[in-house]
Amino acid sequence: MPAVADPTTLAALPIFRGLTWEQLTWVNARLRRQAYAANAIIFPVEQPAEVVYIILSGTVRIHVEQATGTDVIIDIGGTGDILGEMALIEGVGRSASASTLEESILLWLDRASFMEALRSMPDFTLNLVRILSVRLRLANERIQGFAALDAYGRVARTLLAYSHRYGQRLPGGEMVIPIRLTQSDIAEMVGASRERVNQIMSYYKQRGYLSVDRNYRIAIHDPEALAKHCE
Repeated sequence: MPAVADPTTLAALPIFRGLTWEQLTWVNARLRRQAYAANAIIFPVEQPAEVVYIILSGTVRIHVEQATGTDVIIDIGGTGDILGEMALIEGVGRSASASTLEESILLWLDRASFMEALRSMPDFTLNLVRILSVRLRLANERIQGFAALDAYGRVARTLLAYSHRYGQRLPGGEMVIPIRLTQSDIAEMVGASRERVNQIMSYYKQRGYLSVDRNYRIAIHDPEALAKHCE
């Protein structure tokens, strides 16, 4: 059964951007769709990689548990993100675990279909290169932030990076990050305590730089002010 009713809707996802109707139809016939509850494990670290996942909706955390029992968040992904492609290409086990932060719907493609798409669809391959390039750039920014910024700057840089990556402009002009980002998640990403991040977020909210709704969606009201903390 096709993953979506209309194959052309897949073109809204970055990995399928620019594909022809015939290519989208081919992919749609091979994609599978799966719904996950909040806090569900999609795959554990070191699991053999047999499929690649694309987030259709929801928020997914990529993380590695340390020997101490604490988690290190590698990334938080939202709609359109691809998961598990590196292990699939390399033919090794998963380098991190993936779990949902809220109810999510994912599409998945088996190894044979994914590799055939890479071989036969230049736009698909180029899209993957672009996605990996953006991911590497964000990782570099996080490394630079840890080396050069205080906690205020690291939080600001992280929020601006997610705003650039996922942000949706609202009629009032503010930019909303449409994925679930809790203070605990931000704390793990920036290497600070939850209490410290709570202080920083309160400081930014009091000055009107941002706001947070009850579903943990963050709206950026003053990106310039946040950017000054990254200097």
